[in-house]
Amino acid sequence: MRLRGGKRGTSGEPAARPRGKGGGGARVNRYGLKGARPPLCSQLPTVPNPTKLSIPRRIALPRLGAPPMASSLVARPHLTPRPVRAATLASPSRARVAAWGRGGVAAGVRCHAQAAGDLDAHYMRRCVELARRAAGHTSPNPMVGCVIVRDGRVVGEGFHPKAGQPHAEVFALRDAGDLAENATAYVSLEPCNHYGRTPPCTEALINAKVKEVVVGMTDPNPIVASKGIEKLQGAGIDVRVGVEEALCLKLNEAYIHRMLTGKAFATLRATLSMNGIVTNQIGKGAEQSGGYYSQLMKEYDGVIISSDLAQMSNLPVSHEAGANQPQYIIIAQGEGSRLHIPSLSEEHASKAIVLADSPVTVEPAGVEVAVLREIDLDSILQLLAQRGLCSVLVDFREAGESFASLLNDFQEDKLVQKVVVEMLPVWLASEGRNNLAFGGSQSFALKNVEYREVNGSVLLEGYV
Repeated sequence: MRLRGGKRGTSGEPAARPRGKGGGGARVNRYGLKGARPPLCSQLPTVPNPTKLSIPRRIALPRLGAPPMASSLVARPHLTPRPVRAATLASPSRARVAAWGRGGVAAGVRCHAQAAGDLDAHYMRRCVELARRAAGHTSPNPMVGCVIVRDGRVVGEGFHPKAGQPHAEVFALRDAGDLAENATAYVSLEPCNHYGRTPPCTEALINAKVKEVVVGMTDPNPIVASKGIEKLQGAGIDVRVGVEEALCLKLNEAYIHRMLTGKAFATLRATLSMNGIVTNQIGKGAEQSGGYYSQLMKEYDGVIISSDLAQMSNLPVSHEAGANQPQYIIIAQGEGSRLHIPSLSEEHASKAIVLADSPVTVEPAGVEVAVLREIDLDSILQLLAQRGLCSVLVDFREAGESFASLLNDFQEDKLVQKVVVEMLPVWLASEGRNNLAFGGSQSFALKNVEYREVNGSVLLEGYV
């Protein structure tokens, strides 16, 4: 279904555009361009993978000093999300709270999905690629990318680098300059239509005189949801929604979850031996730049660890270029009056918060301490969401029963959305060690499980 703004004919339908040589008008092709020959993009050969099309473009982007962010699992061609068929998506365009759908994406966030052509899908995938460059920097805002296309050529690109800075559309329009007039803007998330830290993106698009906006998904934020689309339509701009929607939902699954539930998106991570014993050991190369653990530390806004781990080893960090180190959420249950964190300097003390069930003095000075009446995962995830964190990694190690108790019934209560498990090629003695026998009395299967082998270990990732 095509959503079109602008003038209508006498019958109430959108006014028809002149086509062909007849009718007294110049020939206008499907891209709204005059002339006998189609634009360059329509002459490109059809290929199975539209992401490999070589399309001229110029780039002037805000830089964070890092290459495009990948998932913690290296992308493989057969795992790349495919365009979503319109028949498989629900019709309401406004975001609504609903049960979690397959693959951990909120089924309630749906649009009037469009059947995307190869080029539409290509440009939207480029938007997602751009957006990922700011992974770990944008919370509480979503990751967003934008591409401006005119006459089959990319004339502007941009992404939202961090909260408080201009949005993706603004950077892309600046890059395009005057070439944005009569162009098509592709954006992975519905443009905002309200004044916050920055002006509305809808006004920027309208003032730039773009002729069409292609949106990956509507924004679940009730302040925005569908209002940006309506504003653009009211200004006479054609709007299409739902191109590569599944990929856009995946991109901002943590942001969506926080908007719909008021809790941070939680991923459980653990390292196991071949016989199922939890270990503090991390696989070879995993903590180095490019390793899965280093990438997780870059992707997630915070990491939950036990006070035992904080006292006896270095705090986890990301070694990726341009990484924003995560917030450290340290769980202290039944501790004494003092807690010493040797690997945390006073300079970085503000990056940590200790959640305790009784008053405790923390070294170094400057670490925030929050005393909770009851320490449970539900309360922790709500607290973190209120502080602007969209995603958190629950890093489970040899931490004792007190930390494991946080994860009781996490599946039934829908507190953990994702699981990452590293299997080491070792067999450990079980005496005095913990296992992963938590999570309630019911068995369940993970969804959309991906796995790969890296440096002798096997890494599995799936949704609860």
